[in-house]
Amino acid sequence: MSPSNNNSLVGIKPTLGLLSRAGIVPIAHSQDTAGPMARTVADAALVLAAMAGADADDAATRRSGTRDFSASLVADGLRGARIGVVRNRLFGYSPAADAIAEQAIEDMRKQGAVIVDPANIPTLGKFDDSEFDVLLYEFKADLDKYLTWLGPASPVHSLADVIAFNDGHKDVELRYFGQELMLQAEKKGPLTDEKYKTELARNHRLSRMLGIDATLAKYKLDALVAPTGGPAWLTDLVNGDSGTAAAPSPATVTAVAGYPHITVPAGYERGLPVGISFFGKAWSEATLIKLAYAYEQATKHRHAPTFAATAVY
Repeated sequence: MSPSNNNSLVGIKPTLGLLSRAGIVPIAHSQDTAGPMARTVADAALVLAAMAGADADDAATRRSGTRDFSASLVADGLRGARIGVVRNRLFGYSPAADAIAEQAIEDMRKQGAVIVDPANIPTLGKFDDSEFDVLLYEFKADLDKYLTWLGPASPVHSLADVIAFNDGHKDVELRYFGQELMLQAEKKGPLTDEKYKTELARNHRLSRMLGIDATLAKYKLDALVAPTGGPAWLTDLVNGDSGTAAAPSPATVTAVAGYPHITVPAGYERGLPVGISFFGKAWSEATLIKLAYAYEQATKHRHAPTFAATAVY
């Protein structure tokens, strides 16, 4: 979601388990999934269909199967759709992103969508700390497993080895940043720890049943929308990333839930892209693609990059 938003692309993060993660460097298996980034919704849908399917090397894909999203590529896909606007914790951090999102919502209404505003997710912000803790647990376990899978030819075989390598090459690897998150993860115990299991179960309950699912059911919605994030930010090696880098995104709740999420270019602020997000219940990719495609066709915000020499504020 983040690279798609920042590069004015369509990005689809599918339901966890729609496609295999085998062979991909992991962060956290309860959140990780690959997905396509493309110039258009049609291209992204085509690539997603090619990527989807069950894989014996990834148990999460046991519910997956052959997918074809071509029927979702209809220009009037917004007509009659009930779309909820998630305002709590996802608006109010970037005036530019808020303004672009407001216009996107109005454009959806003009295309025949029924806008329910607000349609807030009551559990947002209630699992941020535990979500991060789960990520640290899983990062250690999953990276160790991945590096072991690479075999004896790999120069490192564990997170501890990676940390030691970075320490041994500080002038290159740690020149601009530290490895605090790796050090925190290395201190975590195994995935059999009760703390990890309790936090994971709680996060799933808050993000799924009491979160996205509850909001969709309460307002009888087909999908939810919110700004994908703030305008693409500038990296400053002296002062750090600009403020919009910390803008909240629906990418957090959808990742924790393992639910699908699509971002579509919605506009620009001083040349920097901003996307609008469509997200919903598990396995609702076909519905989200239909809504995203109709919005894209009605607005056509994306333009080719200009490769400006600088971004002037």
